[in-house]
Amino acid sequence: MHAPPIRIGLGFDTHRLGNGGPLRLGGIDLPADVHAIGHSDADVLLHAITDAILGAGDAGDIGRLFPDTAEENRGRNSGEFLSEALRRVRAKGWEVVNLDCVVLAQQPKIAPHLDKMRQSISEIANLSPTQVGIKGKTGEGVGPIGHAEAVAARCVVLLYRCD
Repeated sequence: MHAPPIRIGLGFDTHRLGNGGPLRLGGIDLPADVHAIGHSDADVLLHAITDAILGAGDAGDIGRLFPDTAEENRGRNSGEFLSEALRRVRAKGWEVVNLDCVVLAQQPKIAPHLDKMRQSISEIANLSPTQVGIKGKTGEGVGPIGHAEAVAARCVVLLYRCD
């Protein structure tokens, strides 16, 4: 059976928040009174994008490729995870059509930083900024997001076969 020329992937990540900033999202540091807690740089947006791409490209998942038990991943820049995910799916003949992402955070406000995050992601992924969609949503005071205890991101990616 021949695989269809397009594939969709879904990525999700969440991290607890701790006191003291900055908050790393989309490959940039946002001024904030909180930071995400994680083994790597805890960039939930890049983690969600990486998982979406790996899933769509049938190339594994972020936890298996970059385990949080591996010392070499401690404090690691999540842009390296995204670059490796893209290398793997591009080697299989896939290319990104677009990414559509949502960052869920009570603080800081995401809207003032959207353009810088889009530019950062497009540079890491070698995409046009028009291929990278990002929206910010609050938790409306509900649950871990709304109580500013956690930050999360979701991403959908569309890949097409380019060979």
